[in-house]
Amino acid sequence: MGRSRYKIHESHEPYFVSSTLLEELPLFSKPQVAQVLLEKFMVLQNMRSVKVYAYVIMPNHFHAVVQGEQLSKKLRLTKSYVARQILEVLKRNGHTRWLQKLKECKRSYKRQRTYQVWEEGLHPKQLSTTKMMAQKIEYIHQNPLKAGWVNAPDDWRCSSAGNYLGREGLIPVTLFAG
Repeated sequence: MGRSRYKIHESHEPYFVSSTLLEELPLFSKPQVAQVLLEKFMVLQNMRSVKVYAYVIMPNHFHAVVQGEQLSKKLRLTKSYVARQILEVLKRNGHTRWLQKLKECKRSYKRQRTYQVWEEGLHPKQLSTTKMMAQKIEYIHQNPLKAGWVNAPDDWRCSSAGNYLGREGLIPVTLFAG
């Protein structure tokens, strides 16, 4: 994942991953942009054999707990696909200001592209104990609450918090029993 010092080493272990949009632009505040990432999470689960245990999509970043073979490669391809789709949504809906920002703030060494959507890396953290796994899932679900966006974690639509309360979420997840 880019130039990050964090790496995915153990494919049999779950990982906490995070990724931020370039310049922390709140692109995910647009439902059709967040939907792109949600759909790709479903593809990872249904077609790429990746378990998604928990996720939250905030306006300018996401967190997830995921597990699977060749996870680094699959997540790198996911971010690339999502970036292309986000650009298509922005172009289709006339969001020229955001497109201009993604163009202006692109890192100088990214010469072969016009835009940059993501900050580099996923900052994966291996979750080797059930305690670590439970802590990261709790952190993910508390993220919108701590940001002051909601009164309860499950009030945030783009999160797996509702799944853990027995409700149907926007996408299914693999529930962690701990």
